[in-house]
Amino acid sequence: MMPEELTASPRVKDTVAVGGHLQSAVSRAAASKVPEVTVLFWVVKILTTGMGETTSDFLVHQFEPEIALTLGFAVLLISLLLQFSVRRYIPWVYWTAVAMVSVFGTMAADAVHVGLGVPYQVSTLFFTVALAVVFLLWHRREKTLSIHSITTRRRESFYWAAVLTTFALGTAAGDLTAYTLGLGYFASGIMFAAVIAVPALAHWRRLLAAIPAFWFAYILTRPLGASFSDWTAVSTDRGGLDWGTGPVSLALAAGIAVLVALMTIKRSHDPERQDHLTQV
Repeated sequence: MMPEELTASPRVKDTVAVGGHLQSAVSRAAASKVPEVTVLFWVVKILTTGMGETTSDFLVHQFEPEIALTLGFAVLLISLLLQFSVRRYIPWVYWTAVAMVSVFGTMAADAVHVGLGVPYQVSTLFFTVALAVVFLLWHRREKTLSIHSITTRRRESFYWAAVLTTFALGTAAGDLTAYTLGLGYFASGIMFAAVIAVPALAHWRRLLAAIPAFWFAYILTRPLGASFSDWTAVSTDRGGLDWGTGPVSLALAAGIAVLVALMTIKRSHDPERQDHLTQV
């Protein structure tokens, strides 16, 4: 087909228009500071939640809680400064920040309960309201909660505020079911594994839009990962396997490192990442 025929064809015009739209979407995706949402994304996210739980417990028992909290905050601050300093999504930078949010988010939620004596019911409600406020301010300012719109410093600030709050909320909710409701770690993990399937099925059945489905699942990854990591780490008299917080933390960290390395390799072979196919 000749070039002038391409120009004359309405179908080709539509194709060119769609192609231009996709190219624009690819450009926006390339500028995004967060990864595309894939199965690997969810696996690494759950591993970071488990690692944050056991690492926080390990540090608090190895050092004075005040020292552990200060250390966790310092490393979190450094990792976030590094994340904000880069201009694009870099797997090891991004996931280091997520891992440190997990560690410090766990410490913060535990400090509210243990240090201040706040019941898990109250802390869960508090962090739920805090997350709702973050989402409200984010949406009012930016008109979207899509993680694939994280292309400006302000949107990135809202994003990380939401991520930190989801970790604190998930920690409080997981402890609420395990301790206050008396389900224990393993039963809590099974329960959250069942609940996290709800947004996936609802979205699949077109009953829930992509963005709320994503954030619903994102919140639930925290108690899901933390419940199973606690179950493997704590002593048998607490209903666990007694593997220890240190070994479990190291094993999870190693798993995260391997998967992030795979992400980095995959990205090097597919730099545009085809994020335009993702609807979140």
